[in-house]
Amino acid sequence: MTTDRLETSAGIRIGLGGALAMACLMGFGRFSYTPILPGMMADLHLTAGDAGTIAAANFAGYLLGAIGASGKWAAGRERLVALTALLATALFLFAMAFASSVPVFMVIRFAAGVSSAFGMVFTSSIVLGAAHGNAAIQAMHFGGVGAGIALSAFVSFMAVALASGPPPWRGEWLAGGAIVLAAALVVHALLPRVKGQAATAPPEPALQWTLPLVRLSVSYGLFGLGYVVAATFLVVMARTSQGGHTVEFLAWLITGFAAMASLFVWQLAVRRAGLNAPYRASLAIEALGSAVMVLLPGAMAPLAGGLLFGGTFVVATAYALQIGRQLAPQSQRRVMGIMTAAFGLGQIVGPVAAGFVVDRTGTYVLASLLSAAMLALGALIAPGRVPD
Repeated sequence: MTTDRLETSAGIRIGLGGALAMACLMGFGRFSYTPILPGMMADLHLTAGDAGTIAAANFAGYLLGAIGASGKWAAGRERLVALTALLATALFLFAMAFASSVPVFMVIRFAAGVSSAFGMVFTSSIVLGAAHGNAAIQAMHFGGVGAGIALSAFVSFMAVALASGPPPWRGEWLAGGAIVLAAALVVHALLPRVKGQAATAPPEPALQWTLPLVRLSVSYGLFGLGYVVAATFLVVMARTSQGGHTVEFLAWLITGFAAMASLFVWQLAVRRAGLNAPYRASLAIEALGSAVMVLLPGAMAPLAGGLLFGGTFVVATAYALQIGRQLAPQSQRRVMGIMTAAFGLGQIVGPVAAGFVVDRTGTYVLASLLSAAMLALGALIAPGRVPD
């Protein structure tokens, strides 16, 4: 019983460390741009095309970081790289508060994308390796993304509620950086240490490209292409619903809470059907969410869209990466890096195309429906049952 308690305590520490890291790297480092964006657009007179271009720069950095993370250079240094990425994320959040032009925003967000990809790949490699297939630890780890989103929503709401002058978006970036900097100290204490012999372990073999792995990579790329309309413009769309700052806050808060709970809720489906069917279902439901964001009336649209988006995008990410590890068990870090690169490539195209369409049509309707189509196609292309 004592051993069980020790194992449970160690598992909780691993899960919490991973969750906090993901909250910082993804919830703040990547997704806090979404609730801050309306204030930036209002204050700096940014167009949807400008906003999409800035987002695409972040995703381009994410792609570069994912490709770099797939190499063997970091063997034995995964923990150091992950913690360095956390500190870099805090610095880039601070830097956003002092910029005013689209080119400078692009440079900062590009660098932030590199750091978030490095942090996500290496932190996930450490946590998933230490979890030894424990579903609860995996759910805690990826659920951290939702916790970060919910907290970023709260930070944005408080900044707007307390402001009496211009949009307080600069303070929101500063607050996010301070939160990540403080959290990095806790992650340092909780994140498991990689064994010393990992540095001298033989490098992973090259990926064996089977048809299921190709289909999964294409599907994951389409997921990256399709999800970015909600990931970038959900709160801006909430503002156009005339629901006020409360609807903006609730839409993003619901997204975060749904993301936090999603992996635990979906576990029943995984136990019954394996990973692949829930992965495909999550893409299909997210496609529905992209459609309802523009088809439902008034404030219902962003709230329902946030619920369906939050309840699926972390699940799709987590399950796709786990499926990839199953399909390439001897090259798990390589497959995570390559799949993240496919995802990142979709993300680069998505926000630029969406911003272009919005600027040309004057609404988010067509962009959201095209997003839904890409997600539905990703669900169809995904491979069948994955071998146990």
